[in-house]
Amino acid sequence: MLDAKFVRENLEAVRENIKNRNAHVDLDAFIALDSKRRTLIQQVETMKNERNTVTQEISRLKRNKEDASALIEAMKKLGDTIAVQDKEIHQVAEALRQIQLMIPNMCHPSVPVGKDDSQNPEVRKWGEPTNFSFTPKEHWEIGENLGILDAERAAKVAGARFYYYIGAGARLERAVYNFMLDRHTEKDGYTEVIPPYIVNRKAMTGTGQLPKFSEDMYQLQVEGQDMFLIPTAEVPLTNYYSGEILRADQLPVYVTALTPCFRAEAGSAGRDTRGLIRQHQFHKVEMVKYTTPESSYDELDKLTRNAEDILKALELPYHVVCLCTGDIGFSAAKTFDVEVWFPAQGKYREISSCSNTEDFQARRANIRFRRDTKAKPEYVHTLNGSGLAVGRTVAAILENYQQADGSVAVPEVLRPYMHCDVIK
Repeated sequence: MLDAKFVRENLEAVRENIKNRNAHVDLDAFIALDSKRRTLIQQVETMKNERNTVTQEISRLKRNKEDASALIEAMKKLGDTIAVQDKEIHQVAEALRQIQLMIPNMCHPSVPVGKDDSQNPEVRKWGEPTNFSFTPKEHWEIGENLGILDAERAAKVAGARFYYYIGAGARLERAVYNFMLDRHTEKDGYTEVIPPYIVNRKAMTGTGQLPKFSEDMYQLQVEGQDMFLIPTAEVPLTNYYSGEILRADQLPVYVTALTPCFRAEAGSAGRDTRGLIRQHQFHKVEMVKYTTPESSYDELDKLTRNAEDILKALELPYHVVCLCTGDIGFSAAKTFDVEVWFPAQGKYREISSCSNTEDFQARRANIRFRRDTKAKPEYVHTLNGSGLAVGRTVAAILENYQQADGSVAVPEVLRPYMHCDVIK
């Protein structure tokens, strides 16, 4: 969330940022409400000061046994007026906050201006696509032929965009995420966490999923309270320190978690209707960092490299792109997407988004730190990234490691987890 004062004092920059992001926010309404709120507060403060002064006069009159009834009646009316305006201030503040929650984060100056993902510049590239001696198959066809993926029976139970993983398919999924967790905890310095998979509205608002993306969420009613299945572990991991003040010597904090993720995929009709790319339920290993403001962009580079290292270890070709203003996520100030090569599609597909949200989420979730015991609290910077999306990794392995006879070679680093060299 952007600070109201920042929006007020940088109105044209905020307006331009919204335009560049292809977003739509009524900033004129925001400014009008902000002005009204400040005017009402000034009026109420004036009335409260008057009431304090007159109250002292009433006390003096009473001490001198003089008539104070007229002043008492006037103060009763003034108190009623103050109560009405206090209520109006609350209503205006809430309306202001609802608009404020819809204003996207400011893009970092280094983020390229562009209309959509076609204008995301490539930052670097690793590995070369495999030259097959045969026409490579799509991952879902490979999985169905091997009997390790079953969408048809999943559709009977849950509908479209779900899968059963069977036998070696389930083992491959488990091998992939265990390898990722081991790499992040043993090599990259993350602490593993098993977080809640159901969170409340406050937590979803804290990371920016609500109110903007409510249509993409699976909502529950638990004892009369709005609850949500997590769309990503970013939500519970980032909210771990919500409402708290950390010490500077606690930073940076690195945490990682494997969780199921649940997304309604509203608006994705007709896109990736087959396979593991766009599912309503999928596993993902998430990386989250809490850092000081001055270190957050160095930490973003490290975070992105952590995601890349998984693909290097799996020997999967990939490239990294910097998301332009028209493609970057709502909460992010800067994002690098890591995209892995899918030979059957002949293109790179996103497998990790690594973002620095700066203090945008921390302001919403009220996560701060003190540089020393006497220092004023500052907002931390929060970062998040997939390390990696597990289903998409499985899909990439099936396509890149497929063999002419229909079998799939197991990447070397996964063989100790799989206890086999080939899936057949």
